[in-house]
Amino acid sequence: MTDVLLLVVPVTLLAVVVRRAEISAPVSLVLAGLLASFVPGVPDYHLDPHVVLFLFIPPMVYSEACESSVLSFRVNARPIALLSVGLVLFTMALVALVAHTVVPGMSWPVAFVLGAVLGPTDVVAAVSVARRLGLPRRLVRIMTAESLFNDSTGLTAYRITVAIVAGGGFSLLDGVRDFVLACSGGLFLGLFIAWPVRRLQCWLGDAVAHTAVSLLVPFVTYALAEYLHASGVLAVLAAGLYLGHHSNRASHAARIQEQASWKLIVFLLESLVFALIGLQLRPVLGSLDGISPVSLIWYAAAVSATVMLGRFLWVFPATYLPRWLSPRLRARDPSPPWQLPATLSWAGIRGVVSLAAAFALPDDMPHRELVLFLTFSVTLSTLFVQGLGFPAFVRLLGIAGTNGEHDDHLAEAKAQEEAARLAQHRLEELVAHEHKHCPQHVVLRLREVAEYRRVAAWERLRDDGRLGSQSPSAAYRLLRREMLTAEREAFIMMRNQGRLDDEVARQVVHQLDFEEAALSRDLHL
Repeated sequence: MTDVLLLVVPVTLLAVVVRRAEISAPVSLVLAGLLASFVPGVPDYHLDPHVVLFLFIPPMVYSEACESSVLSFRVNARPIALLSVGLVLFTMALVALVAHTVVPGMSWPVAFVLGAVLGPTDVVAAVSVARRLGLPRRLVRIMTAESLFNDSTGLTAYRITVAIVAGGGFSLLDGVRDFVLACSGGLFLGLFIAWPVRRLQCWLGDAVAHTAVSLLVPFVTYALAEYLHASGVLAVLAAGLYLGHHSNRASHAARIQEQASWKLIVFLLESLVFALIGLQLRPVLGSLDGISPVSLIWYAAAVSATVMLGRFLWVFPATYLPRWLSPRLRARDPSPPWQLPATLSWAGIRGVVSLAAAFALPDDMPHRELVLFLTFSVTLSTLFVQGLGFPAFVRLLGIAGTNGEHDDHLAEAKAQEEAARLAQHRLEELVAHEHKHCPQHVVLRLREVAEYRRVAAWERLRDDGRLGSQSPSAAYRLLRREMLTAEREAFIMMRNQGRLDDEVARQVVHQLDFEEAALSRDLHL
């Protein structure tokens, strides 16, 4: 218990500091873990692969899937498939070729195991870095989908190659069959579980119960899928996409509480997992006494360079070749500027999935310790080179901050215009038929609210942020938030003076919190 606290407390505090300072959390936490692993007295934290694959991966994948867009996945199906399946298999083959060539005595099956381990990118590292840079939305969505889907490809290929090394008698046909069955079974099982879960959450109606069920979904789905030899990652992904797509059917309180709970859980899990990656360095180095440091550096450099450069070799042809071969595709989806595939090529960060797979290798597998070391080296190389250099690389290409904020505000304004028109039409229907005796001042106030929401979205397009030239809606939000602060302080003062019951004070402050949340455009839960 003490060892757990010694890990959780400093990691959480460090994660809070780097988040406040807007520093790359994955790189900072890995570096802190690396340094801590050599400090005398720091316990040896063993990265149990089964714990990682069950405790860390499902909630992170599920949370990201709930926030993802099903419609975006459908629109970008071609690039997502090329990256999450084609690139993973290409990387596996390329790494196997290089490892078999440069490492004396490494057999082809073991080399392919290493390639399968290093095939998938990391769902946490890639997306957390990309979103912070304000990249174009489509690019971020493709990166997100790739890192969500390619885990299943990599882990399925990993399972097949390990079986070959163990002498399981696998053939290429067996591998293809298992791959298809695992993927299709995972997708079907995820949807099969998500359908009754959605109805159960709607029936419960309570925000706390809704969130409690949501917290169980990724773990139950993953465990059941793995028990049935299906892809647990794909099952969790399918469940998250389905439930996220239908989240509008839940109550507003349930949606707010569920989102806040998952953000907190993922924040803590991400912080712990990256710190644990850094803490693995000392035990990994201790198992390689029989190989010279020069050889280890050469092997690590060769494999790391293969992983990074191989992504460029795949992404550029996969981006432009289909459009060159298909005029119809080129007309429907014109070729992007070269800076976008270059950015996508740079975003090949590896992380916890690769390390967990490497640690899960059988103890008697040939070159197991070397595979662990190479996996660790590639993970660190991609985190420090690609992750740490991502901001500078994006600024060099000139695409930082081009995520279409103006286009978003324009689309929002148009949607608010139509929604306000329909809301006003519904109000007039209700007043004319079902609520004829509604007080006139109430009707006027509701009309003003609808008009305010319609106008506020348009004004946001030209608001430059200065109080003297702020739009009326922006000024309203600013001044109303100051008024809410004054009201909140007044309620707390009355509670402290004994003039207001503590429970009543919590209720009214909670109502103010909801109103402030609605007013805050930049609120981060």
